[in-house]
Amino acid sequence: MTFQQSDINDSNPELCDLICARIAATPQQRITFAEYMDLALYHPQHGYYNRDRPSIGKSGDFITSSDWGPDFAEVLAEQFVEMWELLVSGALEEDRPQNFAIVEMGAGRGIFAENLLQYLQQQHPDLFKKLTYIIIEISPILQAEQQQILGKFQCIKWCKWEEIVDNSIVGCFFSNELVDALPVHQFIVEQDKVKEIYITTKTTINQPKEINFVEVVGEVSTPKITEYFELLGVDLSANVYEDGYRSEVNLAALDWMSRVGKKLQQGYLLTIDYGHPAHRYYNPRRREGTLQCYYRHRYHNNPYINVGRQDLTAHVNFTALEKYGELCGLDVLGFTQQALFVMALGLGDRIAALSTNVWDVATLLRRREALHKLIDPMGLGGFGVLLQSKGLKEKGRILKGLRVPD
Repeated sequence: MTFQQSDINDSNPELCDLICARIAATPQQRITFAEYMDLALYHPQHGYYNRDRPSIGKSGDFITSSDWGPDFAEVLAEQFVEMWELLVSGALEEDRPQNFAIVEMGAGRGIFAENLLQYLQQQHPDLFKKLTYIIIEISPILQAEQQQILGKFQCIKWCKWEEIVDNSIVGCFFSNELVDALPVHQFIVEQDKVKEIYITTKTTINQPKEINFVEVVGEVSTPKITEYFELLGVDLSANVYEDGYRSEVNLAALDWMSRVGKKLQQGYLLTIDYGHPAHRYYNPRRREGTLQCYYRHRYHNNPYINVGRQDLTAHVNFTALEKYGELCGLDVLGFTQQALFVMALGLGDRIAALSTNVWDVATLLRRREALHKLIDPMGLGGFGVLLQSKGLKEKGRILKGLRVPD
C-alpha cells in the first residue's frame, strides 16, 4: 500500500518510544495494528484522546453532528421520549420502570448531553424527572471537560463499565462516532489466504537515531478473525479477492456489543456512525480498506506519522454489529441513514420553519447551514443509524426515527 506523504511529521516522541519498547518486548519484534492503534489513540498519558489540545470541534481535527448546534440532540430527544413511553405503555402497572437511563458511550466534550438535557428539562419535564444520564468515558481529559459543562445537572453521573451491574439498565445505550475509533486489526490477502498486518520498527541508514514504523505480514494473531468472517458469511479465499486486497476487522466492536448486551436489561441500543453493511465493506473493489487519519481537518491514509496527534478511524461494519448483537440478545429494529432518521424525528419541520422566523441574513444562513449539514448525504447525513433492542414486551413496533418521512 502506498501511503500519502505529509509535509510534516508531528509525532509525539514519548509515545513513539513507548510503542518501540512494546514492539521490542515481543518475541517476534512486532505488534498487531490493533495494538498500535490502541496505543496511538488511548495511551493514558500520550494517546490522541488523552492530550490537552482539543481533538473535536472546529478547533480540533474533526467535527461531529453536535458541533453544528443543538438541533441534533433535540430531535434525538424525541426518539428517547418515545422509547420511554413504549417501555411504560408496554408493561403492566406493577412492572412499569420507575426510571429511564440514557447511557452515552464516548461523550466527547459533553455538548450533546448538555443540549439533550436542557431540551428534556424544558420540553419533557416528566421524563427529565425520571432520567438518569450515565456517561462512560475513558479519556480523563474529555471527562474533566464534560464534568465542567454538565455539573449543573443532578441526574448525570460518570461510570466505568465494571461499575454498571449486569442486567440493570432500563433505557437506551447511545453512541455517536464511537465504534469507528475502536482499534482494528488489519489483514491482507496473499495467495488466497488471509494474513495479518503487523507493525515493527526500521532504523534509517543515514539517520540511525530515526526509527520508523513499518508493516510486516504474518499469520493471523487470533482465531477470532476467522470466526468473524464465518459469522458474516464472507469468503476471502474466493477468487474475486486479488492478492494485495486489504481491509480491517473490528474485534473490539464485538467486545463492546457484548458489554452492552450484558448491562442492558430492557430497552434499546442506538448506534450512529459512518460505515457500510458487510457486502459493501468487503467489496472486492474496495481493495485498500477504510482506515483514515484526521489531522487538523484534513484526512489522509498514513497512520505512521503524527503519532498520538492525529485521529485514526475505520468505517463501521454494521452487519457485524447486527449479527453479533443477535448472539448477545439484541434484536435488530432497523437500519437507516442519519438524514432519514433526523427528518423522521422532526428536522424537516425545523427546516420548513426557517422561512417563518424573522432573522437577519447572516443568522438565517448560519441556521440553514447547520440544519443542512445534518442531512448532507455526502457527509453527516450519510452516516448509518442502527437501532437494536432487548427485553421489549411489545415487539414489532416501528420507532419514530425509522418511519419513512412524509
